Amino acid sequence: MAAPAAADPLRRVLVACVGNPLRGDDGFGFAVAARLQGSLPAGADLIETGIGGLGIVHQLMNGYGGLIVVDAVERGFAPGTVFVLDPEVPAVTEPTLEEWRAQFADLHLAEPSRILRLARAADVLPEHLLVLGCQPERCEEFEEGLSRHVAAALPVATRRVQELVDELLAELE
Repeated sequence: MAAPAAADPLRRVLVACVGNPLRGDDGFGFAVAARLQGSLPAGADLIETGIGGLGIVHQLMNGYGGLIVVDAVERGFAPGTVFVLDPEVPAVTEPTLEEWRAQFADLHLAEPSRILRLARAADVLPEHLLVLGCQPERCEEFEEGLSRHVAAALPVATRRVQELVDELLAELE
């Protein structure tokens, strides 16, 4: 799914779509990735990691100046609300073995805060970081397909990701 690499890695943007399409609205990132396929400009790479969050860290090791994570994010808004977050990723201190296990025992879970902390610890977290989220209606039970509110938000989310990519690429120039 990744696009060809730009000449300067730090002038590239990674769009990482995460989620589980077997858990209702948690498949939001997966659905956005499908819509974005082949539509991003040169200098932007697209990956869909499902729940395999370690894939994001592996891809970031190629060098990027920007990262946009696309995911269903619980924020208490009306279902289908699309929003952009500018997350703070704390510096990684020396965790105890128990703290490390608690945070990273299952690296297949693409819980964004865990993956971003791991990317910071590996010194591959880009300077420019955004999360494009969508408020889910339901994502706890086994269920294929998005709720009608989240499905209706897909065109808005796709357009917003494209705008954010363009803005980050311009900023990285």
